[in-house]
Amino acid sequence: MCLICQRIEWIKAGKNPYFVKELETGYVVIGDHQYFKGYTLFLAKEHVTELHHMETSVKLRFLEEMSLVQEAVAKAFKAEKMNIELLGNGDAHAHWHLFPRRSGDMNGHGLNGRGPVWWVPWEEMAAEDCQLKSHELEEMIKTLSDELEKHVI
Repeated sequence: MCLICQRIEWIKAGKNPYFVKELETGYVVIGDHQYFKGYTLFLAKEHVTELHHMETSVKLRFLEEMSLVQEAVAKAFKAEKMNIELLGNGDAHAHWHLFPRRSGDMNGHGLNGRGPVWWVPWEEMAAEDCQLKSHELEEMIKTLSDELEKHVI
């Protein structure tokens, strides 16, 4: 079973502490690490490795819902810019990475402190000081959940 499918099973069993909301085509979860505060993922319900493997109607709805989720993330976490990526190189299951970005958030990485999130070394991005305490996680889930209620159709 892939890691994303396993995390979805944890959601279904009520055991994924990062779970925020179930939508028609996927699940919204807060990211395990928060180097970029508000980092969120949108996991496809269906185990597919590529968008073009989805039925057209499901794909279009998945894209629409991702757009609504990214808007909610941007507003909930006061992003100046959003970085949105569907990679699948590490976990071959369609899922979106939604990164709220703010001025100076690269902490000296990149060109003049600007650039894609992946320019931050993984060890730094996933460091212990980027892990959420349970009360912080609960607060983020509530903040995002409240904003999603305004945006998701």
